[in-house]
Amino acid sequence: MAMATQENNLVLSIDNLSFGYDKDKLLYKDFSFTLKKGEVKAIVGESGSGKSTLFELITGELKPLNGYIKVKKVVQIFQDPYTSFHPTYSIINQIQDVANLTDLDNYLEKLNLEKSLLFKKPHQLSGGQLQRCSILRSLLQKPDIILADEPTSALDNITALSVMKLLIKFLDRVGILLITHDKDLAKWCSDDIYNKK
Repeated sequence: MAMATQENNLVLSIDNLSFGYDKDKLLYKDFSFTLKKGEVKAIVGESGSGKSTLFELITGELKPLNGYIKVKKVVQIFQDPYTSFHPTYSIINQIQDVANLTDLDNYLEKLNLEKSLLFKKPHQLSGGQLQRCSILRSLLQKPDIILADEPTSALDNITALSVMKLLIKFLDRVGILLITHDKDLAKWCSDDIYNKK
Protein backbone atom coordinates (compact mmCIF):
# COMPACT_ATOMS: atom_id res chain seq x y z
CA MET A 1 0.00 0.00 0.00
CA ALA A 2 2.84 2.41 0.87
CA MET A 3 4.46 1.66 -2.48
CA ALA A 4 1.18 2.38 -4.30
CA THR A 5 0.84 5.70 -2.48
CA GLN A 6 4.38 6.68 -3.47
CA GLU A 7 3.65 5.84 -7.10
CA ASN A 8 0.42 7.85 -6.99
CA ASN A 9 2.41 10.84 -5.72
CA LEU A 10 4.96 10.55 -8.54
CA VAL A 11 4.11 13.25 -11.10
CA LEU A 12 7.26 13.09 -13.25
CA SER A 13 9.67 10.28 -14.01
CA ILE A 14 12.61 10.68 -16.41
CA ASP A 15 14.69 7.60 -17.06
CA ASN A 16 18.06 7.53 -18.90
CA LEU A 17 17.18 10.51 -21.08
CA SER A 18 19.59 11.54 -23.82
CA PHE A 19 19.02 14.59 -26.02
CA GLY A 20 20.97 17.08 -28.09
CA TYR A 21 20.26 19.22 -31.14
CA ASP A 22 23.63 17.93 -32.35
CA LYS A 23 24.07 14.21 -31.71
CA ASP A 24 27.79 14.77 -31.14
CA LYS A 25 27.09 17.37 -28.43
CA LEU A 26 24.42 16.12 -26.05
CA LEU A 27 22.70 18.48 -23.61
CA TYR A 28 21.51 15.46 -21.59
CA LYS A 29 23.12 12.03 -21.43
CA ASP A 30 21.56 9.16 -19.42
CA PHE A 31 19.71 11.73 -17.30
CA SER A 32 17.27 10.38 -14.70
CA PHE A 33 14.99 12.48 -12.50
CA THR A 34 11.79 12.17 -10.47
CA LEU A 35 9.34 14.64 -8.95
CA LYS A 36 6.54 13.91 -6.49
CA LYS A 37 3.50 15.88 -5.45
CA GLY A 38 4.53 18.14 -2.58
CA GLU A 39 8.10 18.61 -3.85
CA VAL A 40 9.86 21.61 -5.35
CA LYS A 41 12.93 20.77 -7.39
CA ALA A 42 15.08 23.29 -9.24
CA ILE A 43 17.18 23.12 -12.39
CA VAL A 44 19.87 25.79 -12.03
CA GLY A 45 22.20 26.91 -14.81
CA GLU A 46 23.28 29.67 -17.14
CA SER A 47 21.39 30.67 -20.30
CA GLY A 48 21.95 28.18 -23.10
CA SER A 49 22.71 25.25 -20.81
CA GLY A 50 19.53 23.39 -21.81
CA LYS A 51 17.16 24.19 -18.93
CA SER A 52 14.24 25.27 -21.15
CA THR A 53 14.99 22.37 -23.50
CA LEU A 54 14.19 20.00 -20.63
CA PHE A 55 10.75 21.61 -20.26
CA GLU A 56 10.14 21.15 -24.00
CA LEU A 57 11.03 17.48 -23.62
CA ILE A 58 8.68 17.10 -20.64
CA THR A 59 5.76 18.74 -22.49
CA GLY A 60 6.40 16.63 -25.60
CA GLU A 61 7.41 19.51 -27.89
CA LEU A 62 10.75 17.74 -28.33
CA LYS A 63 11.41 14.00 -28.47
CA PRO A 64 14.35 12.38 -26.62
CA LEU A 65 17.01 10.52 -28.58
CA ASN A 66 16.95 7.80 -25.90
CA GLY A 67 15.19 7.09 -22.64
CA TYR A 68 11.66 7.95 -21.65
CA ILE A 69 9.60 10.56 -19.83
CA LYS A 70 6.44 9.75 -17.92
CA VAL A 71 4.52 12.82 -16.81
CA LYS A 72 1.05 13.48 -15.39
CA LYS A 73 -1.03 16.58 -16.24
CA VAL A 74 1.38 19.47 -16.71
CA VAL A 75 1.04 23.25 -17.02
CA GLN A 76 3.66 25.96 -17.43
CA ILE A 77 4.23 29.36 -15.85
CA PHE A 78 6.46 31.51 -18.02
CA GLN A 79 9.16 34.07 -17.35
CA ASP A 80 7.39 37.15 -18.70
CA PRO A 81 3.71 37.31 -17.69
CA TYR A 82 2.98 39.97 -20.33
CA THR A 83 3.86 37.60 -23.19
CA SER A 84 1.85 34.72 -21.72
CA PHE A 85 -1.46 36.61 -22.07
CA HIS A 86 -3.00 38.01 -25.26
CA PRO A 87 -2.89 41.82 -24.98
CA THR A 88 -6.39 42.57 -26.30
CA TYR A 89 -8.55 40.19 -24.24
CA SER A 90 -9.49 40.37 -20.57
CA ILE A 91 -7.74 38.05 -18.13
CA ILE A 92 -11.00 36.27 -17.24
CA ASN A 93 -11.70 35.44 -20.91
CA GLN A 94 -8.25 33.93 -21.29
CA ILE A 95 -8.62 31.86 -18.13
CA GLN A 96 -12.08 30.60 -19.16
CA ASP A 97 -10.61 29.40 -22.47
CA VAL A 98 -8.49 26.76 -20.70
CA ALA A 99 -9.90 26.22 -17.21
CA ASN A 100 -13.02 25.59 -15.15
CA LEU A 101 -13.85 28.49 -12.81
CA THR A 102 -15.47 26.35 -10.08
CA ASP A 103 -12.83 27.12 -7.42
CA LEU A 104 -12.09 30.65 -8.61
CA ASP A 105 -12.98 32.52 -5.42
CA ASN A 106 -10.99 30.13 -3.25
CA TYR A 107 -7.87 30.57 -5.39
CA LEU A 108 -8.31 34.35 -5.60
CA GLU A 109 -8.25 34.55 -1.81
CA LYS A 110 -5.13 32.38 -1.51
CA LEU A 111 -3.33 34.35 -4.22
CA ASN A 112 -4.36 37.69 -2.71
CA LEU A 113 -5.99 38.81 -5.97
CA GLU A 114 -8.98 41.12 -6.34
CA LYS A 115 -11.64 39.62 -8.61
CA SER A 116 -12.05 42.96 -10.39
CA LEU A 117 -8.52 42.61 -11.81
CA LEU A 118 -9.64 39.63 -13.90
CA PHE A 119 -11.91 41.85 -15.99
CA LYS A 120 -8.99 44.04 -17.06
CA LYS A 121 -6.56 43.59 -19.93
CA PRO A 122 -2.97 42.49 -19.24
CA HIS A 123 -1.38 45.94 -19.71
CA GLN A 124 -3.65 47.34 -16.97
CA LEU A 125 -2.00 45.12 -14.31
CA SER A 126 1.40 45.25 -12.66
CA GLY A 127 3.93 42.49 -13.38
CA GLY A 128 3.33 40.93 -9.97
CA GLN A 129 -0.47 40.98 -10.37
CA LEU A 130 -0.23 39.47 -13.84
CA GLN A 131 2.14 36.70 -12.72
CA ARG A 132 -0.33 35.82 -9.96
CA CYS A 133 -3.04 35.67 -12.65
CA SER A 134 -0.77 33.31 -14.56
CA ILE A 135 -0.48 31.10 -11.46
CA LEU A 136 -4.27 31.30 -11.04
CA ARG A 137 -4.82 30.16 -14.63
CA SER A 138 -2.40 27.26 -14.12
CA LEU A 139 -3.95 26.09 -10.84
CA LEU A 140 -7.52 26.23 -12.20
CA GLN A 141 -6.46 23.68 -14.83
CA LYS A 142 -5.96 21.19 -11.95
CA PRO A 143 -2.43 20.11 -12.91
CA ASP A 144 -0.29 17.48 -11.23
CA ILE A 145 2.93 19.31 -12.07
CA ILE A 146 3.78 22.97 -12.62
CA LEU A 147 6.79 23.79 -14.78
CA ALA A 148 7.92 27.24 -13.63
CA ASP A 149 10.30 28.79 -16.16
CA GLU A 150 12.12 31.66 -14.40
CA PRO A 151 8.71 32.75 -13.03
CA THR A 152 10.05 35.67 -11.00
CA SER A 153 12.92 37.00 -13.13
CA ALA A 154 10.79 39.79 -14.64
CA LEU A 155 9.77 41.00 -11.15
CA ASP A 156 11.53 43.08 -8.51
CA ASN A 157 12.99 41.15 -5.55
CA ILE A 158 10.18 41.82 -3.07
CA THR A 159 7.43 40.96 -5.57
CA ALA A 160 9.38 37.88 -6.72
CA LEU A 161 9.61 36.54 -3.17
CA SER A 162 5.89 37.19 -2.62
CA VAL A 163 4.97 35.32 -5.83
CA MET A 164 7.14 32.30 -4.94
CA LYS A 165 5.68 32.16 -1.42
CA LEU A 166 2.20 32.09 -2.94
CA LEU A 167 3.14 29.41 -5.46
CA ILE A 168 4.53 26.99 -2.88
CA LYS A 169 1.33 27.27 -0.84
CA PHE A 170 -0.19 24.83 -3.34
CA LEU A 171 2.25 21.96 -2.83
CA ASP A 172 -0.52 19.86 -1.30
CA ARG A 173 -1.91 19.62 -4.87
CA VAL A 174 1.11 19.69 -7.19
CA GLY A 175 4.81 19.10 -7.68
CA ILE A 176 6.81 22.10 -8.91
CA LEU A 177 9.82 21.97 -11.21
CA LEU A 178 11.57 25.33 -11.26
CA ILE A 179 14.04 26.63 -13.83
CA THR A 180 16.19 29.45 -12.53
CA HIS A 181 19.65 30.99 -12.70
CA ASP A 182 19.06 32.40 -9.18
CA LYS A 183 20.88 30.01 -6.85
CA ASP A 184 19.64 31.79 -3.73
CA LEU A 185 16.01 31.42 -4.82
CA ALA A 186 16.58 27.74 -5.60
CA LYS A 187 18.17 27.12 -2.17
CA TRP A 188 15.34 28.93 -0.41
CA CYS A 189 12.41 27.09 -1.96
CA SER A 190 13.69 23.74 -3.31
CA ASP A 191 13.92 20.28 -1.81
CA ASP A 192 16.61 19.38 -4.32
CA ILE A 193 18.72 21.26 -6.88
CA TYR A 194 20.16 19.94 -10.14
CA ASN A 195 23.01 22.11 -11.46
CA LYS A 196 22.94 22.10 -15.26
CA LYS A 197 26.40 22.72 -16.72
